[in-house]
Formats: sequence, structure tokens, C-alpha cells
Amino acid sequence: MRLFIALDLPEAEKEVLFRATAALRGAGLPVRWVEQESLHLTLKFLGWVRPDAVERIASAMAEAAAKTRPFDLPIGGLGAFPTRRRPRVIWLGVEATPSLRCLKHDLEWTLAPLGYERETRAFQPHITLGRAKHDAGAGEFRDVDALFAATEYEALIPITDVHLFRSHLSADGARYERIASSPLGVSAPGAPVRERARG
Repeated sequence: MRLFIALDLPEAEKEVLFRATAALRGAGLPVRWVEQESLHLTLKFLGWVRPDAVERIASAMAEAAAKTRPFDLPIGGLGAFPTRRRPRVIWLGVEATPSLRCLKHDLEWTLAPLGYERETRAFQPHITLGRAKHDAGAGEFRDVDALFAATEYEALIPITDVHLFRSHLSADGARYERIASSPLGVSAPGAPVRERARG
């Protein structure tokens, strides 16, 4: 099974975000857009995983989650990887707050003993809104700056849990199934939880 660890958004906020980006989706760009229910912030992509490893991964995720208290996460602003003129991914920005960075760091360290190499690239948190189609040309994104500027959306999202998702791939795109969740700041009795500044 194909797994990843992510933060989810409240359903009501997904709806607000989806409405705010409707004009972008309707602009005729050669992009495969992420469905409303699938919007999320990936923290660690695990790839193909044997079913018998899921319990150990979920336990490592819970260990990392216990070390960070719930926090508020600012999101807003549109961008693209690698460039706006030739994008592969169109995304919504996420502020790399101290709490988010610490959660990401703890996940890397708790998963490393299970064989998942720690990420060395700079952490650039984002919510993927869409992926450019393989045959898209640079000229087809000439209006993207104006579209980004016209899209108004900012939010402060309460983060209370981290989730393990399974990705089901098909010709119509990916569908995500939540298979485990761990609350932030909840650990075994007597185990310390580090204090972190909100945000």
C-alpha cells in the first residue's frame, strides 16, 4: 500500500478554500485539480509499504505527535513549483511555524529507525491545489500571476492531530483513505511533552 503522513484541514475550511479558488480552477489551465475532500498538508511521503509495517509506522507517528502540543497554522498565498511559467505543482502556502517544524523534525527521527531516510532538503510546507498535465506548455500559464493575485484566501487553522493516509491511485486521480490518527500532545502517563510556542 502507498502511504503518507499528513495534516488534514477541517471540512468547513476545505469548503471555504475550494470556493475561494473556484476562479483559478475555472480559468482553463491545463491542470488536474485536487478535489475538495483530498486537500491536505503532507509531512512525510512513505511510498509503498508492506501491510505488516503499518502498526510500527502508526506507533512512530504517535510518538512524534506526543511531543508537540496543538497549535494554530497560518495558511495563504499561492505559488508554484518549480516556477510559475512552467509549473508542475500549484500550491497554497503554509507558514513554517516553530511547532510545525518541530513536528516534522520529530517525525523524521521517529521514522528513521524503521528504514525511512531523514529528509535533508529544506522543508517547504504547502497544500497542493493541482498538478500540471504532462503535455502543458509554458504559454498556457501566461495569466497565472493575475489569477494568483485575484485569489483572496487566508486562514488560521487549528492543528490537533496528525494522520496516516493510504493513497489509492486510478486513472481519475488519487483518493485518500485515513487509516490512523494520533492526537498532538498526548503521550503515555509520565512521559514529558515539550512546551512549544503556539504557531
